[in-house]
Amino acid sequence: MEFIVENLSIIICIVVGVGLLIVEMFMPGFGIPGISGLALLAASIYFTWTMHGMMAALLLAIAELLIVGLTIWLSLRSATRGKLSRSPLILKGSQSQEEGFVATDEYNRYLGKTGVTTTVLRPAGIADFDGERINVVSEGEFIAKGASVIVKEVEGARVMVEEAESHV
Repeated sequence: MEFIVENLSIIICIVVGVGLLIVEMFMPGFGIPGISGLALLAASIYFTWTMHGMMAALLLAIAELLIVGLTIWLSLRSATRGKLSRSPLILKGSQSQEEGFVATDEYNRYLGKTGVTTTVLRPAGIADFDGERINVVSEGEFIAKGASVIVKEVEGARVMVEEAESHV
């Protein structure tokens, strides 16, 4: 009992520090619990060094590394196989092209192509290029539905068009 009372500050720092690291792993945030947990683990090593010497502090540091490593392994295992893997917070689907998601690199292939607007562009709307509906933007002018447009510029996911008649 005397050992526990004598080392209570060290024990509290270790338990709360590991607990805060676990909280940081399961709760997205700004890293405050994780940084606080690491600070408490460092404080426990410092307290051990001042009370029991450098060798005891070194052994505690090694033990803490093993505990934190085991905690991370168990958390990751729980996230992939345990109850956490069935949580609605874990993303299971992917954003594939078949589902309508398009990477921005793929818009470059529309440069110079001609399409037809399926909505009014004022200045943003949708145009059809060879059966594919693409979100497009005109250079500020109003373009009516059904007008022929040509892709002038692609910046990331932004596809700039102008009316094909004004282009000629």
